[in-house]
Amino acid sequence: MTVEDEPLPERCLLSHQVFTMLGPVSFRRARADGTPVMVVTLGEREAVVPLRALQREFGIDDSSPDGRMLGLIAESLGYVCGLSLGDRLPSEVLTGRASWEPSAEHKRLAMNIIRLQLLSWIDPEAADPAKGDPLLRLESEPALRQQVQLAFVRAAEELDLPDSNAVVALVQDLASELAYIEALRDRLLRPVQGITLRLERLVAAYRGDSQRQETASRVNRLALTARQAFQERFDELAAQTGEVMSALRNMESQQAFIRSIRDQLYREQRAWQPILDAWAGTDLAEEVSWDLITRTYQFLAPRYMPVTEWTAANRATRSLAKQVQAMSW
Repeated sequence: MTVEDEPLPERCLLSHQVFTMLGPVSFRRARADGTPVMVVTLGEREAVVPLRALQREFGIDDSSPDGRMLGLIAESLGYVCGLSLGDRLPSEVLTGRASWEPSAEHKRLAMNIIRLQLLSWIDPEAADPAKGDPLLRLESEPALRQQVQLAFVRAAEELDLPDSNAVVALVQDLASELAYIEALRDRLLRPVQGITLRLERLVAAYRGDSQRQETASRVNRLALTARQAFQERFDELAAQTGEVMSALRNMESQQAFIRSIRDQLYREQRAWQPILDAWAGTDLAEEVSWDLITRTYQFLAPRYMPVTEWTAANRATRSLAKQVQAMSW
């Protein structure tokens, strides 16, 4: 059995003496750039060492047990705030299942979306938006519910399954995966959309202050870039799973694809959460503080600014800092 074939350890365990000789250690992402680091408390201070630098310094090969564990730790930090020795690794890393749960409302919504797709498969006109919101009609019109039951029977024949109950089981599996996507739509995409709309209003409000208007415009451009990137991921998933019969026929590959998008978006949501909370904490009728706009820019710039612009901005900031340090008063 090769190292790659060995079962994944369930807990954060490391054997090299560097992980015990200095006392308790923990692992997290660096606040500055998100690099996975080891943290050691030395008196009243913390020593922070990037995991990659640690591996190089102590010759810990990627394929060794400790090297594999450090890779798992780095991956795990996309789903948890931190880890200590002995902690259980998150389920995303161990089994692919999410370590969090969508709400009952998101589960119901995902199920209804798939039922509606099945209905459209046998009768496209039945889900015509011109007749009203199809999802609302699906819950209120008995005739549509009966058509959905017929769709389950037809799908069993098409998929060569024993009966409609087998289709129901497949639909429930698919809906359980897509419920996470609907939850992330509400937790990430829609809040970011709201921020961009408020930033657009701020740009107009700063019309008499060119400096602040330019800064607000810059922040808005970065936020729009982020919003577009998120929207593209949701659209990509919708395109992949929109053909319901193909999705049900290829559940294993669909599940893997949905989970990959889910985990990407969840990691983004975790990174964005402090900014989302800060904006959510401001009243829509109140003027957004300049401190929040500055904080938002500092969060967005290293993530969404083109590399050439970010490099130039960093160079200018360092140059200014050197000039200030050289001044005597």
